[in-house]
Amino acid sequence: MAGGAPRYLTEGVSHLRQDQVIGGDQRRPYPKGCAMPGFASLAMINLDAADPAALAAFYSQVLGWEVLHSADEYAMIGDGSTSIGFGRLPGYSAPGWPEESAPKRFHLDFYVEDLDKAEEQAVALGATKPTEQPNPERWRVLLDPGGHPFDICLRS
Repeated sequence: MAGGAPRYLTEGVSHLRQDQVIGGDQRRPYPKGCAMPGFASLAMINLDAADPAALAAFYSQVLGWEVLHSADEYAMIGDGSTSIGFGRLPGYSAPGWPEESAPKRFHLDFYVEDLDKAEEQAVALGATKPTEQPNPERWRVLLDPGGHPFDICLRS
């Protein structure tokens, strides 16, 4: 991708390790079922937002997860094992995509069975689709109602 960081899709690899080495990027998959060594476990993901309740409602419908908490300052969704929180940040400005008005801090990738159908459903929930799409046959970049970019991706 000219002028940007390379993008990797796991393409069926259960765990992917990316090591920076001289001369480029070396990716080595861990065997399926083998956990990567670490000293912590993910508790949850928190996203900055101008309207936490609206983003919780949006992602709740995208993922089919329950809204666990919804208030003006903070909202949270979860599926019983993972949670995503949304916290109000005064003066929050979405990064936008592809022209970033503020630095992009993260983006979420979601596997879907049908790109066109998933795009249609996400847009019906309030997502928008930027004109520029790097690889629309494999994944699509969408913006959630708060302006965060996220990708919908085919599994194979």
